[in-house]
Amino acid sequence: MTQPITLLDSNKHGDLKIDKVDFGHLADQHIVPVTLHEIGRAAIDYPVVFVKNSETGEFQSVAMLGLKPGQNLMVKGGQWQSLYQPHVVRDYPLGVVLDPDDKDKVWIGIREASSAVGTEEGEALFNGTEETDYLAARKKALIEHFQQDQASRTLVKVLADLDLFLPQTLTVEIKGEKRNINGIYLINEAKLNDLSDEQFSDLRKRGLLAPIFSHLTSLGQINRLARTEAQA
Repeated sequence: MTQPITLLDSNKHGDLKIDKVDFGHLADQHIVPVTLHEIGRAAIDYPVVFVKNSETGEFQSVAMLGLKPGQNLMVKGGQWQSLYQPHVVRDYPLGVVLDPDDKDKVWIGIREASSAVGTEEGEALFNGTEETDYLAARKKALIEHFQQDQASRTLVKVLADLDLFLPQTLTVEIKGEKRNINGIYLINEAKLNDLSDEQFSDLRKRGLLAPIFSHLTSLGQINRLARTEAQA
């Protein structure tokens, strides 16, 4: 999702409409970020694991869409193949733009180069200088997703501080060929079980137990991805 994003402006974008999205721009994305709030729903369709930013050391939850870099088994002919679309996928071609001088201030942007953006077909963004109901609903969802992302960053740090992330290499077999998947982290079940009652209770109060268990359950979806690749 490397297309440049421009601040949404009724004076500049007053005649723009958003039509049906072609997801071809994600065809080479094998992982996408998901918030902790959506892991339960994402786990129905995808393996959800954690990755570590090599520069910041921060962990992030992601949905696996393929079993190797450059592979997205969820996009075919520009169409999304699974029922659940992660927020970052659903929000496109709109997005949140951060204020570099004020971390609490955000704007809504649009990717003008998207094939879904035009002036002929689709949902209008403005009626004159006023936002349409469609845009108001999209903006509300964007802000909600952004807030969930910010909360997830804080909560994932709680897990990291408890040293619950375990680096793992997963091995899958596709058409008789074994392939190792590296660079991912899972919740360490042994350490989770060794937490004190107070620490475990704190995770429960923070609402972290449901996403933890959903993450662990979702790992069975790796076999589904392997089957999908083998049948492609």
